[in-house]
Amino acid sequence: MEKYDLIVVGSGAGMNVAWRAVNQGMRVALVEHGPMGGTCLNNGCVPSKVLIYPADVIRTLDAASSIGIDGHIDRIDFPRIMRRMRSVVDEGRTHMERGAERTENLDWYRVRGEFVDDYRLRAGDEAITAPRIVIASGSRPLVPPIPGLDEAGYLDNTSVLSLEEPPKSLIIMGGGYIACEYGHFFSAMGTRVTILGRGSRLLNNEDPEISEIVKNRLSKHIDVQTDHEAVKVELESDKKIVSAVNRATGEVEKFAAEEIMLAVGRRSNADLLNPEKTGVEMDRRGWIKVDEYLETTKPGIWSLGDAIGKHMFRHTANYESMVVWANAFTDNKQKVDYHAVPHAVFTHPQVGAVGMTEDEARAAGYQILVGRAWYTDVAKGYAMAEEDGLVKVIVNRSNGQILGCQIAGTEASDLVQQVVYLMNASDQDHMPLARAQVIHPALSEVVARAFANLLPPRE
Repeated sequence: MEKYDLIVVGSGAGMNVAWRAVNQGMRVALVEHGPMGGTCLNNGCVPSKVLIYPADVIRTLDAASSIGIDGHIDRIDFPRIMRRMRSVVDEGRTHMERGAERTENLDWYRVRGEFVDDYRLRAGDEAITAPRIVIASGSRPLVPPIPGLDEAGYLDNTSVLSLEEPPKSLIIMGGGYIACEYGHFFSAMGTRVTILGRGSRLLNNEDPEISEIVKNRLSKHIDVQTDHEAVKVELESDKKIVSAVNRATGEVEKFAAEEIMLAVGRRSNADLLNPEKTGVEMDRRGWIKVDEYLETTKPGIWSLGDAIGKHMFRHTANYESMVVWANAFTDNKQKVDYHAVPHAVFTHPQVGAVGMTEDEARAAGYQILVGRAWYTDVAKGYAMAEEDGLVKVIVNRSNGQILGCQIAGTEASDLVQQVVYLMNASDQDHMPLARAQVIHPALSEVVARAFANLLPPRE
């Protein structure tokens, strides 16, 4: 049996811990049966955003008539868009793989590992053990048990990247960020897209005002059907027919398309590892249980990223990897802090958010002030003619602490970042922004305007 100082399962954010350990002279085992780089590099953040940018360009041209510019698109080279996406993924993965192969004290087991006993894994024909283990095994698409779905076939966030041509029509099951991002992409590529979301609104985890803006804008290009639960899939000639219950009326409605894409959620890969055999517990949904130090129920074993199902973003997993490092290998113990986790949805319009929504702040018992500013309230926003762009901020009335910010509109992911920085400052209030000179006329003025408009919430 091979003995190591550290075993890391998964080559996404878990590699942050692995590289650091190797650089400090430790002997490390990496267990990764899939492509190097994890979900973000191979079938998540990186490839999807390379695809979405061309869609952004198309929609910008579509909207240009509102500022006096009429243009048209001569051709969309879909194969070239896909090749460009694959090239950046392949280059990044190859770079990581070569680095791992050439690194001393790092053994890469290119097989699926599973726990067989305390602190011991079986990796192919090898048994390996270490006193410290990090589980960063990621997640996979959730496949609902809908009759006929497997027989009809479907795309997911991995297989969609292999397309050589866009489908003429597409039904996307789900109303979350993956559905909204790929709905934006394919509709801009010329596909007739239908989104079937089970929830009462798109992007259920976002502020309702933000969700409504996204739905209204996407509905100009996509048939958005919320409150619809798919119950059956059938094949008819060259079409896939999805029967869905309208949850508002109880009626069954049918939707037809050339292809189906699943975007109904994610499930942890932890079950593939049999972590219970080493004393690591999972919750009822399969996510690994961790404490405030990201240690599992088994001392000496930590977990991070999608495997724990908390905030499933690569930047959060990177942060968690640093917390795990501190708690596993230093005396500087750190509690994980999720009070200012930012995220973005790269759809049309873009969404950027951090912290609590208004409803969440109220539910938590805060007395709050709410500030809103429309993009057109500032000169640059007016110049862009983005009449539905909105910045919404939530502040603790008693001490001015920023509780959250939600934005829908162009550059939302960049605009929200300045609020993220403030929420990580010592007082976590908005006074540095109030005291600062804000470049005029820049779009960043809209964030300052939202804080200047703080009022008691609407009843």
